[in-house]
Amino acid sequence: MSARKEQPSRLAEVRAELADKIAIYTQQAGEKATAIPGLTLYRRTEPTPCNPAISEPSLTVFVQGRKRINLGGTTYLCDENTFLLTSVEVPVTSQIIAASEEIPLLSLRLALEMPMVRDVLSRGEFPEPGVPFQARSLAVGKTTVELLSVCSRLMDLLDTPEDIPFLSYVLQQEIVYRLLRSPQGGCLRALATLGGQSHRTALAVAWLKANYTKPLRVEELAAVARMGVSTLHHHFRALTGMSPLQYQKQLRLQAARTRMLTNGLDAASAAFEVGYESASQFNREYKRFFGQPPMRDVKAQRLIGSAAMSD
Repeated sequence: MSARKEQPSRLAEVRAELADKIAIYTQQAGEKATAIPGLTLYRRTEPTPCNPAISEPSLTVFVQGRKRINLGGTTYLCDENTFLLTSVEVPVTSQIIAASEEIPLLSLRLALEMPMVRDVLSRGEFPEPGVPFQARSLAVGKTTVELLSVCSRLMDLLDTPEDIPFLSYVLQQEIVYRLLRSPQGGCLRALATLGGQSHRTALAVAWLKANYTKPLRVEELAAVARMGVSTLHHHFRALTGMSPLQYQKQLRLQAARTRMLTNGLDAASAAFEVGYESASQFNREYKRFFGQPPMRDVKAQRLIGSAAMSD
C-alpha cells in the first residue's frame, strides 16, 4: 500500500491516541490545568449557548467534538480534524455544537510565547507567502500526523514529571516549528517579525488590552503602533475583526460581567470600574451584547453555574 493511502489511516490512529490521553486526564467535564506550563486540557459533554470569552495567544488542537467561534462577524468551525491558532488576545463568542457524555468534546490548548516563535524563526527557513499577507488573529488549519504526534509526546510527559522542565520546552519548540511550516504559519511569522505592520498593530492591541478602562484616544494608540491613524484603523480591523473602539467596548463589557459575577458588584459600580461614565449607556450596550440587562444576565449565569455544580 502506498504512503499516500496509508496517511489517512495513520492520521486517525494518532488522533485516537491523543484523544485517549486527553480523556484519561479529564475524567470530569471542564478544563484541567496540567504540570506542563501553558498546557490546559478540556472535556465538554454537552452543547452550549454562545458565550463571550477572551481568546489568548495559543494553539488549540481538537480531537473530538465540534465548536463554533465568531470574531468580528467571521465564523470559524473547529472539529476533530482541525486546530485553532490564536495570535493575539481578542474578544470572541464561542459555542460548543457537538458534545455528549458518550462522545465528549476533547481538546488541548497550549499557550504560545512570541519569544519562542522568534527563536524558532531564527533557526530555520520557512515558506514565504506568495502574495501580500495580512495576518489575522484567528486561523483554523487541518491537523497533520506530525502535529498530533508531537502533541501526543508532550502529553506523555505528564507521566514523567521529572522530564517536564527540560523536554516540554523542546517539544513546544517543535510544535511552533510545525505551525510555522503550516499554511497558517504566516500569521505567527507576521506577528513575530519585529517592526512589521502586524507586529506594530499587535503592540496597539496589547496596549488597549492593558488600558481598556481609560478613555480611548486613537492618536495615542496610533503612536504606540508608530502608524498614522487611518493606517492603524485598517490594520487593527484586519487583525482583530473590529475597530479599536469596538475592541475596547467588548473588553469593558466582559470585564464588567466578571466583576458582577465574582465580586458581587451592582451594574452601576461595575460600569464605572471598567471605564463607563454613563450607567444608562452601559445598560444599553450590555443588553445589546449579552442579550439581557446586566443583573438579569448575572442572575441567569449564577443559576447556570449552580446547576452545573449540582450535576
